[in-house]
Amino acid sequence: MDPHSRRSATGTRPPVENVLVTVPYSDSEIDQLVELFRPANVIRARKDDDEAIARALEVADLAVIEGDLDSRFLSGSRLQWVHCDHSGLNKTARPEVFDSGIVVTGAAGRSAPTLAQHVFYFALALTHDAPGLLEMQRQKRWRGLSDYSTRLSLWGKTLGIIGMGRTGEEVASLGRAFGMTVLGHRRSAAEPGVPVDRMYSVENGDTIDELLTDSDVVVLTAKLTDETRHMIGEEQLKLMKRSAYLINIARGPLIDEDALVDALDGGVIAGAGLDVFEQEPLPEDARIWSARNVLITPHVTPAMPNRTQRSIDIVTENYRRFQSDEPMLNLLTPADAYSHTPGDAT
Repeated sequence: MDPHSRRSATGTRPPVENVLVTVPYSDSEIDQLVELFRPANVIRARKDDDEAIARALEVADLAVIEGDLDSRFLSGSRLQWVHCDHSGLNKTARPEVFDSGIVVTGAAGRSAPTLAQHVFYFALALTHDAPGLLEMQRQKRWRGLSDYSTRLSLWGKTLGIIGMGRTGEEVASLGRAFGMTVLGHRRSAAEPGVPVDRMYSVENGDTIDELLTDSDVVVLTAKLTDETRHMIGEEQLKLMKRSAYLINIARGPLIDEDALVDALDGGVIAGAGLDVFEQEPLPEDARIWSARNVLITPHVTPAMPNRTQRSIDIVTENYRRFQSDEPMLNLLTPADAYSHTPGDAT
């Protein structure tokens, strides 16, 4: 079945009469969705109320749901479009979802500005040796960091961004504000929405190798797919400068975590800032906890003050595009397929 749309026998979309909503928005925020989809009927249900969802799916044409699309929604024979109020859709990118013909979109970009700031929390903390400075403060010691006089700030360094979606573009903008040379790598050959000094793409046959070799700070903001899983492994880490830092705020399995620990402990790269991991919550016995010069945050970052409104804005624009048959924002495609599950050894 066409993975992008469900059509009637005449080739047109059936009218939207009922919309299932499971997002835990406030009443005023739900009212925005009610107004958006008017005159369609909006059916509210909790995400864990299987019975209510099953009843709604008998009539629902669209759905705006919290989290990923699970197997319950594949029973909705009328469903044309499901919007997941969630950024990384690797758990949704399954063959049965693509085979269903349901249009699926996500909320990528709603937290892009604060995620970009999280990148620079890591970049600045690593560059300034925040752990070392805090230890000196605890010891009430004025001097003592042996290499501090030779450290260089971010200004003039090269920032390499793998994944030039909305978050990658926000990272690029901040990088330029810090006076960095910015390199980008993305799947599409289309130009990014912000200027960069060099742009590489899969469509143009570019690998990430040159970006890794030239960058002082490498940032991962790419989607997790079968193609990008373990895109950073032993070989890629050896391409990086010994003085370089690796930062991941996307998805943990983009990095071969064991290879990263070996690279950190062996001095192959200088350090890493990680907000995401191959297994979450991170087990107490995970090697990465005690790796050399690694900063860890538990897949959490300060929220955008208007994150829900930004989500609603994405739904609003996508409904306009859905009705007009225009390309939709954050559309899940077969190129996003991810077949691995947590705990896979390969």
